[in-house]
Amino acid sequence: MVKHWRVDREEKYEIVEKWLLKDLEMIDGKEADTDNPYFDMHFHKVYNMEAYSCASKYTFARTLSKLNAMYLKKDFKIVNFDDTYLNDDSIWSSSNRDFVVVMKVCFYAFSLLCLSLCRLS
Repeated sequence: MVKHWRVDREEKYEIVEKWLLKDLEMIDGKEADTDNPYFDMHFHKVYNMEAYSCASKYTFARTLSKLNAMYLKKDFKIVNFDDTYLNDDSIWSSSNRDFVVVMKVCFYAFSLLCLSLCRLS
C-alpha cells in the first residue's frame, strides 16, 4: 500500500505496507450487484480497501487473478464480484468498455425504431 501526497508541485510516495500474493486467501468485492469501489483483502488479517472506482476494483481483481494463474497457481477465492466482468473471455469485459456502450445505444435505437413503426389499432 502506498501513501500519496503533494509537496508544492512534487508528488511524494511512501510505501506504507507490503503484502505477498502467496499470502492472499480471498478478495471480497462486498456487493456484486452494485457499483461500489469497496472490497476486502483477506490475508492473516482482513484489510478494508477502497478503489478509485468500481472499474478499477475489477481491474485489480483481474490482475491478481492473472498473476496467481501465471506464477502461483494457488486456489484463492474471489467472491462477490460479477463473473461477467471478471473473466476476460466474456465479450463484456473489454478493457475500455466501449463495446458495451455501443451495444446498449444500438439496442435502444432499434427498440425506438420498432416502436415507431408499429401500428396502434
